[in-house]
Amino acid sequence: MIKHLIFDFDGVIIDSEILAARAFDKVLKKMDINHYTPQSIAAQYAGNKTIKVAKEISKIHKISDHILLFNNVMRTVSTFFDKELKAVEQIEDFLKKNDLEFYIGSNSGKQRIIKGLKNVNLTKYFKSQNIYTFEMVEKPKPSPDIYLKIVENNNLKKDEVLVLEDSLPGVRSAIDAGLKVLGIVAASHWKNISHQSLIDEGTFKIIKSYKDLDKTIKEIN
Repeated sequence: MIKHLIFDFDGVIIDSEILAARAFDKVLKKMDINHYTPQSIAAQYAGNKTIKVAKEISKIHKISDHILLFNNVMRTVSTFFDKELKAVEQIEDFLKKNDLEFYIGSNSGKQRIIKGLKNVNLTKYFKSQNIYTFEMVEKPKPSPDIYLKIVENNNLKKDEVLVLEDSLPGVRSAIDAGLKVLGIVAASHWKNISHQSLIDEGTFKIIKSYKDLDKTIKEIN
């Protein structure tokens, strides 16, 4: 029986992956690099740490300073977050009617997560001590470290845990931790993108809306 839900953050709780992709696209276009669209960036890099994406794109396009690219993207995405950040549709309706224990396991930093939850008015649903980030483990996703830490720190039984993920690194992380993973593709960046990659990586099912999550949990239980 599922008693604990572990949410990824970006693209699962907040609809932020498309904002990060738009920031990369905007900065790159200013550098006359026009190979991308926000959708293509999100499709290729969602779930990866921003610094890793900046490094990979810099290598592809022979950008000499990936740190400068990273800093420019972070300034741009910060502006987008302050003005445009929204919660993933229907998530609050799900959270407020369920009494399961909620956790967050993310490649983002804790202060960014706390700020993001506050911006979209979801703070009350997630205890601060239940927020786990890359800063708390040796290796970020796709390593299983973050999910293993949540399980071990809270003495959770793995068969009572369900992970919600929207990216390949996240799915791999949860599977390698021995957890059941549900793919959720409710965020904006999934528009017109195939979900098959998440299935291929090992999710047992894909849902397109939080309206379908209660039914899925009941099916498991």
